Amino acid sequence: MANEKIPPFLLEPPPVLPASPPLRPKPATQRWKKRLLFVCMGMFLLAGVGWATSPRPKLLRDTDSISIDRDSTMVSVAAQIDLAMDDAIAAKELHQASRADWRTVGRRISLALIGNGLSLEEIRVLEQVPEDERALWWTEYLLRDRRSSDYLAERWTRATVGTNNGPFLLFRRRKYVDWLADHFEKNSPYDQLVRDILTAKGSWTDSPQVNFLTATMDDADNSKPDVIRLAGRTSRAFLSQRIDCLQCHHDYLGKVSFSNELNVPLESRTGEQADFHQLAAFFSGVRMDNPFVGLRNSAPQYTYTYLNEDAESRVEPNVPYRRDLLPAAGDARHRLASWVTHPENKAFARATVNRMWGVLFGKPLIEPIDSIPISGPFPPGLELLSDDFAKNGYNLHRLIKTIICTEVFQRDSRIGDEPVDAEHEAHWAVFPLTQLRPEQVAASIHQACRIKAIDESSSILSQLELFGGVNDFTKAYGDRGEDEFEAQSVTIPQRLLVMNGAYVSERIQNNPVANAATRIAELSSNDPTAVESAYLSTLNRNPTGEELDAFCDRLRDTRGMSRSQAMSNIFWTLINSTEFQWNH
Repeated sequence: MANEKIPPFLLEPPPVLPASPPLRPKPATQRWKKRLLFVCMGMFLLAGVGWATSPRPKLLRDTDSISIDRDSTMVSVAAQIDLAMDDAIAAKELHQASRADWRTVGRRISLALIGNGLSLEEIRVLEQVPEDERALWWTEYLLRDRRSSDYLAERWTRATVGTNNGPFLLFRRRKYVDWLADHFEKNSPYDQLVRDILTAKGSWTDSPQVNFLTATMDDADNSKPDVIRLAGRTSRAFLSQRIDCLQCHHDYLGKVSFSNELNVPLESRTGEQADFHQLAAFFSGVRMDNPFVGLRNSAPQYTYTYLNEDAESRVEPNVPYRRDLLPAAGDARHRLASWVTHPENKAFARATVNRMWGVLFGKPLIEPIDSIPISGPFPPGLELLSDDFAKNGYNLHRLIKTIICTEVFQRDSRIGDEPVDAEHEAHWAVFPLTQLRPEQVAASIHQACRIKAIDESSSILSQLELFGGVNDFTKAYGDRGEDEFEAQSVTIPQRLLVMNGAYVSERIQNNPVANAATRIAELSSNDPTAVESAYLSTLNRNPTGEELDAFCDRLRDTRGMSRSQAMSNIFWTLINSTEFQWNH
């Protein structure tokens, strides 16, 4: 009965399956092949990382590919500048400094042209160049490097359109910077570049120079730019004339002096309101009726109610001085551009020379940088450089090299044990001490903590890390804005940011792939070499005997992580020194 309740298929015996063949171990040769493959792949990756991060002294261009410009006229002008300044120094009975170490001069050039100090790799390459040619060779190298074009373009952008982002829909600051950088890289004549800026029309994306105009536009009223701001920008950036005060009143104090015609003394009259508003009238014909077409020219239409008058007056375009140089016919802005860049309008060349001198020295020949008296007096060297600049087609590269060729640029910032005061710096008996700009501090920290130079040959990740890090640090540190040559003291928060901030700590902590401190600690054959490499990377000089002994004591008998930490502490100390954060 019980069996009847059980399904028949369960009563049947299970089928007998054939036995599976026993597993045989793989031959030992196959296991070794896989292991060998993994070992080879690992060695290949390590070799690639080592090659990418190795401190080999080889830059983007070989030393033999850079030819030094030995223009005798350029050297002659530099010598005349030195002679004129030496006479002024002697008249004040001041002692002057001797020539600075070539590494210090190289650091000055790098700070001025690319915004950071020399890398250890760059110093090793420069050591291969004859010492008396290193300054000019390094200048030639950097002028061919896109980094210098980008950095100088940013400095010029601050002077012409400021630091604000302007109206979102009508202004593309990045486009304007890139356009300037392209022309600086090609060494386009500076007068032609300024004419393109002043006469620009079209779209701010297709014609980047138009952003000089659209930077002054208002989102609420985007049909035309602000002619008042454009007049101020033009006079300050291209002529170094602060005539903004004439917007509201006559210059009763006599701070602004102009002449009307050729051969009329410049002191013949003081500035009037009309001088400023007549300059502004040149831009009154710029309009934008269609945003897809951009800016276009129309007939100038400008009215203003002058001081002590009840009704508006129609203001015709005119210039404040040397009206004989202004073309009588043509489009208003083309007439203005021709007058601004006219070879006989010496204010244009003086303004450019003074600004470039300020970029290279950290301090202009005349302060404030945008206020040069038309009638003088002028400091020694300004007229020599201005005349040479105009005579040679407004060649910016030549201007830079001429200044760097002077003994004034290559002087030390100290005179032995003699105290140096403001009188020495005012007459250029020494190289002036100036604080690094915020972006220079950030870029110098980042480059000091990397053995290889970060340039266009570097990986995109390295370039993005530098760009993002500098921008973030500059925002936290505090940007100087347009007034980049005004003296400012370092604040306590700025000091603390460098001392305790993540920006420095991330770049000196233990990292054998990227950070210089760890790599120097691991690769240096002895303690003195390690300390010397740290000094060259950060301060771009060799340590003194006392400094060498002090830091070698810190490294003595250290190994592994302990040695890496000791080297990180040395980097932290040097980066936080006053010497690192000043140009000298």
